[in-house]
Amino acid sequence: MKELEKQYKTILSDYMIDQTEKNLYIAQNFTRQLIQKNVSPEDVVSIHKNAIEQIFPDRINDVQSAYDFLIEVMVHYGMAHREHQSLLQKQAEFEIEMNIATNIQKTLLKTVVPQLSRVDIGMISIPIRKMNGDYVHFLHDREDYLSVAVTDVVGKGVPAALCMSMVKYGLETLEYASKDPSYVLEVINRVIEKGVDDSMFVSMFYGCLDIQNSIFSYASAGHEPALHFNAKENRFYALEAKGLLLGVLPEFKYSYNEILLEEQDIVIIMTDGVTEFRAHDELNSRDIITSLIVKHKHLAAQELCNLLYKEIERIQDFKLSDDFSVVIIKKEEK
Repeated sequence: MKELEKQYKTILSDYMIDQTEKNLYIAQNFTRQLIQKNVSPEDVVSIHKNAIEQIFPDRINDVQSAYDFLIEVMVHYGMAHREHQSLLQKQAEFEIEMNIATNIQKTLLKTVVPQLSRVDIGMISIPIRKMNGDYVHFLHDREDYLSVAVTDVVGKGVPAALCMSMVKYGLETLEYASKDPSYVLEVINRVIEKGVDDSMFVSMFYGCLDIQNSIFSYASAGHEPALHFNAKENRFYALEAKGLLLGVLPEFKYSYNEILLEEQDIVIIMTDGVTEFRAHDELNSRDIITSLIVKHKHLAAQELCNLLYKEIERIQDFKLSDDFSVVIIKKEEK
């Protein structure tokens, strides 16, 4: 610090004698040394004060209290400035992590919707930020079986993206397209329990359609219940199945249920970002969803997905509070 004070006194003296651009430029360059030495703003004021005392010893008493006041102000300014810089650094690090996680999603977690002759499938998944906390994965075995996993990961950044990758490769590697949903959830549950941090929560709805026999079986790990529109009865049924979130208890046993999926029946699988109207608690989201489906049931599955998103976004004043994901499966006429 002594050497810095000496240099600053010389620079200030030169400038007071000859106030040129050159001398001002030298002073501006000196600030780099101050930054490199991590000199706080209040210390800079103190260095300036000491230099003034030495250059103008007869005048310092006139401005002593003003300098003391400025030092106190700069102490608080310095604390606030350091805190602000720390927050900026954390934000930059968070942005880098989010960019990595988003790239993982784009490259490794692409969702491909199957095109089948007797089943119409639609899907929409819209994140409210860069990274999507929802993940949808399809599996199909020719025209015999169709399986879908709709996952909601409560977590951020790279860990959440890696968790989704674990779900994807767990499903793909073990080829669960025709397996019963409870078995699928039990295996994925053990995978997640071993590899995911305790602070992260994962819910999943897993459904499997036996296309030849028109049987839709399903299980849930703490996920939003799906809906089944029975075309013959013209009414909806909630597809509820009890089960813990994934990764909580490694040996938890999940149960599954089955329904007969007949011609023109519709299954709607969604995440809680579709059903939670946080800004409009007075509205019943499921009534809105079922009314829209009934009114527009003649539309193709993808058109229904797009319509649901647009209408729910409009109802919530274009301010969705969570990631929005819907899968719609329609049984086609023979």
